[in-house]
Amino acid sequence: MCETIAIKAILTPRPKDIGDFEVRRAIPTVQHRAIGPWVFFDHFGPVEFAPGEGMNVRPHPHINLATVTYLFEGEIYHRDSLGNALAIEPGGINLMVAGKGITHSERTRDALRASGYKLHGLQLWHALPEADEETDPAFYHHPASDIPQVDVNGAAVRVMMGSAYGVTSPVKTFSENLYIEADLKAGESLELPRTEERGIYVVKGELDIHGEAAPIFSMSILNDGAKIVTAKGDTRFALIGGAHLGHRHMEWNFISSRKARIDQAKDDWREGRFAKVVGDEEEYIPL
Repeated sequence: MCETIAIKAILTPRPKDIGDFEVRRAIPTVQHRAIGPWVFFDHFGPVEFAPGEGMNVRPHPHINLATVTYLFEGEIYHRDSLGNALAIEPGGINLMVAGKGITHSERTRDALRASGYKLHGLQLWHALPEADEETDPAFYHHPASDIPQVDVNGAAVRVMMGSAYGVTSPVKTFSENLYIEADLKAGESLELPRTEERGIYVVKGELDIHGEAAPIFSMSILNDGAKIVTAKGDTRFALIGGAHLGHRHMEWNFISSRKARIDQAKDDWREGRFAKVVGDEEEYIPL
């Protein structure tokens, strides 16, 4: 397929059953393993849980990466092996740095499970630079009020991570890294920030990028020539990107620049050498 001015490739997410519901997994794919440092992008929902139902992602481990969880609607109750326990709520950014190893679970609180609720959001993983892969694990919670929002010629833009449009997110980064969200009304346009690699995922509506369509529920990998997007109807999208970090091995929940490190992590999980999730010690997801 020849390259066009704006869009290098359009990745159609594959459905992935995670037990309680399906997610749309946009990356990694065979064609595209990463976008800048980002190596994983899931879009889940909107999911409507009936009373008595909810999210039950049992304790599982990660190494050498950082996860970002962002909700449009609903709530996820996070617990981890560092002792963090809190509700992830819409609009905030929750960064979990796995580093040399962390275990966490994602559940529904009993009160929400009893009433039923809707859940809609994104989970993204980015690789860590080789020098930071074995950093101490950490969890950073930023409520919605922490995230800078700017009006760019009428378009509402939130800078989740990195710097764009004259503002910088307080969320910790380890390399050149960009994650923004924008809401455009029909016909509105937005000039895109520049970085080495970029991808746009449309959550609602559709974008026109120099005459090419970026459809809903798809990841459009952008060329350098992609400078301005225009909304075809009311549109919400996420843009992710940054500097490419080089090849990463990925298996199950483990990402590393070293295959041997993943083999070690697999053995550690089998043998129970990862720390347990505080307050959620009884269950776990087998390798």
